[in-house]
Amino acid sequence: MSATEQERVTYRTCPLCEATCGLEITLRGDEVVKVRGDEADVFSKGFICPKGASLGALHADPDRLKTPMVKEGNSHRPATWDEAFELIAEKLQPILAADRNAVGMYFGNPNAHNLSNLLYNRVFIKSVGSRNQFSASSLDQLPKQIASGHMFGSSLGVAIPDIDRTDFLLIMGANPLASNGSMMTAPDFRGRIRAVRERGGRVVVIDPARTRTAKEADLHLAITPGADAFLLFSIINTLVAEGYVEKGLAKLGKTAEFLAGVDEVCQLADHFAPETVAPKCGITADEIRTLARDLANADRAAIYARMGTCTQEFGTVSSWLVDVINTLTGNLDREGGVMFPDPVAGGISGDPGKGRGIATGRWATRVRGLSESLGELPTSALAEEIDTPGEGQIRAMFTVAGNPVLSSPNVERLEKALAGLDFMVSIDPYLNETSRHADVILPAPSPLTRSHYDLAFYQLSIRNISRYSPALVEADPEFPDEWETLLRLSMICAGQPADSDISGLDDFVALEVAKREVARHNSPASGMSAEEAVAATSPRVGPERLLDLLLRCGPAGDGFGTNPDGLSLDRLIVEEHGVDLGALKPRMPEMLRTPSGMIELAPEPLTADVPRLIAALNRHDEGFVLIGRRHLRSNNSWMHNLEGLVKGPKRCTLQISPVDAGTIGVDDGGKILIRSKVGELTADVEITEDILPGVVSLPHGWGHGLDGTTTKVANAYAGVNSNVLTDESAVDAICGNAVLNGIPVELAVA
Repeated sequence: MSATEQERVTYRTCPLCEATCGLEITLRGDEVVKVRGDEADVFSKGFICPKGASLGALHADPDRLKTPMVKEGNSHRPATWDEAFELIAEKLQPILAADRNAVGMYFGNPNAHNLSNLLYNRVFIKSVGSRNQFSASSLDQLPKQIASGHMFGSSLGVAIPDIDRTDFLLIMGANPLASNGSMMTAPDFRGRIRAVRERGGRVVVIDPARTRTAKEADLHLAITPGADAFLLFSIINTLVAEGYVEKGLAKLGKTAEFLAGVDEVCQLADHFAPETVAPKCGITADEIRTLARDLANADRAAIYARMGTCTQEFGTVSSWLVDVINTLTGNLDREGGVMFPDPVAGGISGDPGKGRGIATGRWATRVRGLSESLGELPTSALAEEIDTPGEGQIRAMFTVAGNPVLSSPNVERLEKALAGLDFMVSIDPYLNETSRHADVILPAPSPLTRSHYDLAFYQLSIRNISRYSPALVEADPEFPDEWETLLRLSMICAGQPADSDISGLDDFVALEVAKREVARHNSPASGMSAEEAVAATSPRVGPERLLDLLLRCGPAGDGFGTNPDGLSLDRLIVEEHGVDLGALKPRMPEMLRTPSGMIELAPEPLTADVPRLIAALNRHDEGFVLIGRRHLRSNNSWMHNLEGLVKGPKRCTLQISPVDAGTIGVDDGGKILIRSKVGELTADVEITEDILPGVVSLPHGWGHGLDGTTTKVANAYAGVNSNVLTDESAVDAICGNAVLNGIPVELAVA
């Protein structure tokens, strides 16, 4: 880099969490000089968190892999791209030829933040042709997608709190001031909930811990971990008993015409009177009734529930009941209630108002018989599908932007299983806890050398907006983008030579996307041929071509000239601070895709789990339970190799109440032994008044420092892996989601 190089100011969307904040980045050559919030951004308006400010450090991280790595013995050595792909073809093609289901795939959370992967993973998955597909979804938000899918007909049809217009916001099992929002794209959440209060509204948080979000709220109610479904049903019980349901449905206007199952769900609530539920959830009967009345009497109210409600025994039932209450209080598809975004690209497909619903249960894992959901099997079954001999055993694995060794239940078993594979490939920027098991690691480029568009998170946004970020730094021509890597792997998995030209496959993908998009019911390009649409995007290739097709054929697209004021990739490139398409609008019934064409308040797969919930009312668990927690400077295991984010006070600590610490005899900063059904570990103690007695908390995503990894900073701040303690046999009965909260544990002085 020349000393005389001029600084230049550029703009892009932060790709590191769901808030999608706009960044102003000052560059000198390829060096990031400064990162600030983009005050002109149409959505985030200058907000930035420590993760976004660290983008330059991530770009310059010396531990990021710059070349493929091939395993020899117990260590990895650099290799050329051609050598890596040739080895993959040599080892993998015979396994696929014998049994395509012998190859498993795991996709991590970062895929949702990556345009190339969102667009091309599907091509790769089809080329592998295996039913053994796993992802971080079944360690996280799958219950919400399944509940929404059964109610509204699409896993993308998730009702989002309209927090900028609500009067009463109830937050359950979520800490958006630390997570920056999850399944709710909303930059500057602190500012937004303060605005609720400034306009005379109220915010209530229900959580076993007094989180950063709870401290900002008007009221915090501490709930027993895993008891959310009991509380939610008790709220419904109160709404019915006190005559609020009819009043709430009247608020819905025409939307009420599309409701099915109201009587059934109200009858199910008979079992959950506040006095019955109060001992189970730790919230008094009076508090439950007051909460129900506040939701019903508010002009505009919304419930937002996330990680803590999803990753528990009754996660899908809890997710379902959240939207049942939103509906019964008259707040579904209403301004200030919960609404459905209308993304300009990649939205719900199919004809409006009626559809096939979601796909579940089409196949199952061979060992435990856990059902498929949305094309995936539960990650809790991954280890046993690898280490259990027999027909259909997984012998080879791909991991794509995922670190299941830190994020999956009973990771000690998974570690051994991965070590016993015949062959493994990881696409990952680091030699980390999972990729150290890979025979070949294919690195991913820096976020600044690739374009970015939040195709996934605009499906979940509290406002309809659109922003595109071109690559800011020129990539090494020898270093392929992920879409090129995925297409080359797709060719290999299809039985083609390792050096096959991928351009023909990319053209085929573009044509298939165009066929689907020009046929959309609301496409401004309707009537155009797919071939014409593809030709109109020339000379673009790869994700830019596909994104241009999605935008121009989408509901706000330019239709290749039929709507001159509409969106195209060219327009977004010019609009570097984004395009604001306005607040959310009612979308019923056009966004429905249920077979009945109705909002299903009592879908059979969900109501069928209620007897199990009723039986659990009389179950009394003794001892301590473990929950997770979020931190603003962390995102699962991603950010731990950046000194600026991990330095300072220890964050991987076991939080415990003063009462419990005194009973056990541990001091702040001391060591404590934590033992569960499947494992044990020793952690540092943090005594705090912010956690409910009987509950302890460890953050997720730590446990670095394993042999063979090269992430120096993360290894220096290793922490402990909470998933040593989680049990892969404990899953949500409906969708197989992992139970990562409310884990029974025993504690002792270490």
